[in-house]
Amino acid sequence: MTRRFVDIATTSSVRAAQLAAGVTRRHREPETQTECDSLTAHERAFIQERDSFYMASVSETGWPYVQHRGGAPGFLKVLNDTTLAFPDYRGNRQYLSVGNLAADDRTMLFLMDYARRARLKIFGRVETVDIQAEPDLAQQVIDPSDEAKFERIFRIRVEAFDWNCPQHITPRFTEADIAHALRHLTDRIANLEAENARLSAELANQTGE
Repeated sequence: MTRRFVDIATTSSVRAAQLAAGVTRRHREPETQTECDSLTAHERAFIQERDSFYMASVSETGWPYVQHRGGAPGFLKVLNDTTLAFPDYRGNRQYLSVGNLAADDRTMLFLMDYARRARLKIFGRVETVDIQAEPDLAQQVIDPSDEAKFERIFRIRVEAFDWNCPQHITPRFTEADIAHALRHLTDRIANLEAENARLSAELANQTGE
């Protein structure tokens, strides 16, 4: 856990809960204060492989809201080591995240890799960008082959991140993962079926059927 993440996450009430539970020290990296955490090649690769994540926001009345975001792998773009961006698809038109983030730009992204039992948490600040206002950004973020309708771009300044341990993560696999794992079996079955059809035809010819 980086120092920056600890500084954001460990409030006075959190610290009180830690002390009540017997936690007597804060887990930190070396004592170097930074304005924000920079993503390393490890985080960048992990982010670019994801086809979904969860985004949290808080309403003006203090209620938390978590929204699932999904797309093709890599739809969450890593623009540089402190900036992410993704296109906001037209959905059910409730605009809960849009409204919440307009009042308070703080967010947390929760990225899961169930197959490898890995999870990455990212604190950030969100800026809503009009697609027409920044065509260069739109070109970086939006896949022209994607037929979905986009309403805006969310640009996220990374403040801090943390990796969680794999404990209690149940492995889950996508349809593509399963198809890849079973490819040798499906190929073998196809070859056996073709061989069976050939042998049946040869037998039919030999018996005059």
